[in-house]
Amino acid sequence: MNKQGHVVILSLASNVDAKENLEAARKRIGFLLSDCRYSKEHWTKPVNTDHKEKYLNQAVKGRTNLDSDQLNIFLKKIEQSLGRKHDESGIVTIDIDLLEFDKVRFHEADWERDYVKKCIKEI
Repeated sequence: MNKQGHVVILSLASNVDAKENLEAARKRIGFLLSDCRYSKEHWTKPVNTDHKEKYLNQAVKGRTNLDSDQLNIFLKKIEQSLGRKHDESGIVTIDIDLLEFDKVRFHEADWERDYVKKCIKEI
């Protein structure tokens, strides 16, 4: 880590009250990251689920002094605080994934999705 912090990229998604949930997540993420740059919001069709509601997706690039494990713990707490349940219903109040931490990529399959590519280009 340099003195400015670790560089991270997160993906955000919601398919219920999506605009409100992304806004609420952004506010909370602001306590974890500095120098945040957000992509535009992009609507996408659901993948791998029977749930028909479209997803609103966004990416953010920023800096943090947390290590990747600490950051992931806080991201999951944000999801829980916004009502995220990991069940089979297909309803996703908010999903926040760590895509990159200091140039180390996670969720490799997500990087191949068109909306992720588009969001990454925008940040």
